[in-house]
Amino acid sequence: MAGSDAVTGPGAGRRVGRVLGRTALTGAAVAAAGLTWGVAEAHLFTLRRVEVPVLPAGADPIRVLHISDIHLLARQRRKQEWVARLADLDPDLVVNTGDNFCADDALAPLLDSLGDLLERPGVFIFGSNDYLKPDFRNPFSYLLYGRSRANSAEDHPELDHESLRRAFTSAGWLDLNDRQGRLEVAGRTIAFRGTDDAHHHRDHYERVAGPAADADLNIGVTHAPYLRILDAMTADGMDMIFAGHTHGGQVCLPFKGAIITNCDIDPARVKGLSTHEAGGNTAWLHVSAGLGTSPFAPYRTFCRPEASLVTLLPRSA
Repeated sequence: MAGSDAVTGPGAGRRVGRVLGRTALTGAAVAAAGLTWGVAEAHLFTLRRVEVPVLPAGADPIRVLHISDIHLLARQRRKQEWVARLADLDPDLVVNTGDNFCADDALAPLLDSLGDLLERPGVFIFGSNDYLKPDFRNPFSYLLYGRSRANSAEDHPELDHESLRRAFTSAGWLDLNDRQGRLEVAGRTIAFRGTDDAHHHRDHYERVAGPAADADLNIGVTHAPYLRILDAMTADGMDMIFAGHTHGGQVCLPFKGAIITNCDIDPARVKGLSTHEAGGNTAWLHVSAGLGTSPFAPYRTFCRPEASLVTLLPRSA
């Protein structure tokens, strides 16, 4: 028809088919390259260094090693060696925010990797992957709901979490799963309170709730930084809160960061140091992006696995 730009006929159909085919191949190649890089990035372990002005005036600095979400498999020798070298940092305190191992045969390698760190003062809580073996989750559930949708607990195999608990407590680490405790660290009294895993609703903050203790520093410890926990700890006067679970978003975008958080915290605070306000109080919050992944999703993009050396400093006068 006169004036029409339409191209018709068998030749046009073949050209359109070739364009669509090339587009599909290009998309597949980009996806494959991204997945390959994501698997590689999951092994690029990184140490973050953070300073927090939270101690009383005149106090000496306290070096806290925050480790989380190791998700260890027995075959992950490089990760084991990297974790073992963290003891060279000579921390005053170790805070472990859970999800330590993925299979029972990884328990002994985990404890071996943590061996020198277990000789330091430490505190711990558990995440869901200290209790239950990981299973496959539909990745689209993270995009749809912003967090994983737990599969039925029926017949879900458990990990040997009681052996892990005994190993940690025998070494002198404080079990903070819905518990409180105190430690003398670098000449300062630190009061701790923690919760069990909030992601699977094992948390019972009411067991530790109440005003902050009379101590040089009050620290809250939890696995998943759900707002109900952050609100309660902050309102009760915690000076600082440590958490993990989020993997820093795990799959992030350049210049944007995390797409999801796997809980109800906002993406801007999915990892690193920030603050939280509740009940007229403000607490420092440190969320670790963690060192591992589920074995069913062994990749990270723009979100390297990490441990953090958090140096606590005196507040400004």
